[in-house]
Amino acid sequence: MKSTINHNAWYKTVKVFLGLAMITLFFLTACKKSEEPSNAAVPESTEEPASPDVKPADPPTNFKHQTALVNGVNIHYVIGGTGEPLVLVHGFGQNWYMWNRLLPELSKHFTVIAPDLRGVGESDKPESGYDKKTMATDIHELVKKLGYSNINLAGHDIGLMVAYAYAAQYPNEVKKLALMDALLPGIEPVWSQVSASAWWFGFFAWPASGDIVKGKEKEFLTNFWPIVGHVKNPFSPEETDEFVRAYAVKDGAKSSFKWFANFPQDGKDNMVFMKTKLKMPLLAMGGEFFAAAFLKEHSKLVATNVSESKIAGSGHWLVQENTAQVQKDLLAFFLAK
Repeated sequence: MKSTINHNAWYKTVKVFLGLAMITLFFLTACKKSEEPSNAAVPESTEEPASPDVKPADPPTNFKHQTALVNGVNIHYVIGGTGEPLVLVHGFGQNWYMWNRLLPELSKHFTVIAPDLRGVGESDKPESGYDKKTMATDIHELVKKLGYSNINLAGHDIGLMVAYAYAAQYPNEVKKLALMDALLPGIEPVWSQVSASAWWFGFFAWPASGDIVKGKEKEFLTNFWPIVGHVKNPFSPEETDEFVRAYAVKDGAKSSFKWFANFPQDGKDNMVFMKTKLKMPLLAMGGEFFAAAFLKEHSKLVATNVSESKIAGSGHWLVQENTAQVQKDLLAFFLAK
């Protein structure tokens, strides 16, 4: 385990320098533009925030867009299919649409609910409430409002953190839990090792980051995605457009960065949660070139019944980098008796 994590940290360190170079260029570009005289004859074009008239992406035909007022915020979600409820929670750099490729097949077996987390897309963007304990309560109240008392649950990236906080707070209401390619704040030793090389954690948590990225969401996201990915250009044009749109809506990027600013509080909450290990079946799903190196052992620190899925040839963006295996392994896990 130790050598695997060290190798993974070395791989990440190389990416840190690439990431820092990108951020430095981003800063220099922003500063250069801010210093240009306001009466310049030909102003440089900039990315415009998404217009309110830009239509959100459509889900498959058997799904529909809905919004519910829960926990004091409006949470947007798509829902469709038949059977037991399966809740899918997205992460940073994406929204509910990250699951779109999987929805047709998953909906043959489950009633699938894919929300937008508070802070992005069509969900509300309040000033506070971005700790994962509160965000999990958003989803729990949505589930209750839809009339469900027990669910299957999967979360990717930030969604992994929310899904864990949900299962830890409501352990008798989660049948099975899939944690996909991320890690839990405060849970050592992996948290310190990985977060030390993940430069974006600090940048996103910085209060000024939202203002720097504002109006340049497309440039920012399209340069960030490859840093944690492995497959070249894994997103379709439609996925790229929808993800950029979801973060370019008013306060989208600024609010989503608050997910990272709340990691210290999440760490404190997780230290309390982990005192009682989860007992439901848990699938630790990591990309071969990202979290597969540590996620199974990391999950065993907070759960007793852990199985593993290593997504071959994939970096962090599992669903897009190896859609077929993710779909196969999620179905095998959630359908197993």
